[in-house]
Amino acid sequence: DVQLVESGGGSVQAGGSLRLSCAASGFTYSVYYMAWFRQAPGKEREGIASVDTGGVTRYADSVKGRFTISQDRAKNTLYLQMNSLKPEDTAMYYCAAALVCFRPPPLHPTHYNYWGQGTQVTVS
Repeated sequence: DVQLVESGGGSVQAGGSLRLSCAASGFTYSVYYMAWFRQAPGKEREGIASVDTGGVTRYADSVKGRFTISQDRAKNTLYLQMNSLKPEDTAMYYCAAALVCFRPPPLHPTHYNYWGQGTQVTVS
């Protein structure tokens, strides 16, 4: 079975940092694009960072310069380093996998086939 399991969320003060992880299993990780999304209450799901199979990354303007997406292909694990956190970063964060082959890697949720259950990030 396909599994994407996020971890690393929590509560942090504004200006702080968190590192999210997403452990993937049940599919051929190496051929999938990966991404992080977030959804705050009452808002649409927002793509914030994506990476393709060649390591090309893409960021939403809202997180550019503060967040960094990375991955350890040997461990089939995706990461999101979040620095300079703001209260408006408060949301449920999801990782997702897409079987696509165009650049730049997409940030729209319709491209993504598999989703994790999410991890909550709260910034006060």
